[in-house]
Amino acid sequence: MSRADKLLVLGATALLLSAPSPAQRVDIETHRKNETIIVEVSAEMPVDPRTVWSVITDYDHLPRFIPYMRSSRVLQRDADRVIVEQSGELVFLFFRQPVEVKLSVVESPQTRVAARAIGGNLKALDGRYTVESLPSGYTRLSYSGRLVPDFDVPPVIGRIALQTVMARQFDAMVKEIVRRDAERIAPAR
Repeated sequence: MSRADKLLVLGATALLLSAPSPAQRVDIETHRKNETIIVEVSAEMPVDPRTVWSVITDYDHLPRFIPYMRSSRVLQRDADRVIVEQSGELVFLFFRQPVEVKLSVVESPQTRVAARAIGGNLKALDGRYTVESLPSGYTRLSYSGRLVPDFDVPPVIGRIALQTVMARQFDAMVKEIVRRDAERIAPAR
């Protein structure tokens, strides 16, 4: 192989490594109905659904890769039921609000995680992650939830803050899923 060919291969490899992840864009919608904020977010990725499941249920390690999340820990586990305590922040421009929540989680292995707030500074939080294998070979991860804060949220800023934080967090989760899936399929060295 000539020096020019080696440089071409090296350049192509660098381009591939710096290219955006193979995950598709994150689609997010939020809207507010009185004091309730409703969130719908999803992404499709060329990954094994088992990898998606292992990341979304890795509660103790979420703060390592989820922005604005300070802590997350399992307090109790009983088969498919888990109690998780999490803390983080809702941040946008000058708006900054600490969020503390204790969640009752029900896992339906490999397909769904449903959570509801049982403590913290949210009046209500109900949400669910759904993992779906698509005919294209991709896996869709969706989250839908509704929350009612137990603190003042400026009407426009609060929705934008939540949308910004949720988009960044979901995007970070997608990137972690893609990263772990690439590790899973990479040849052992």
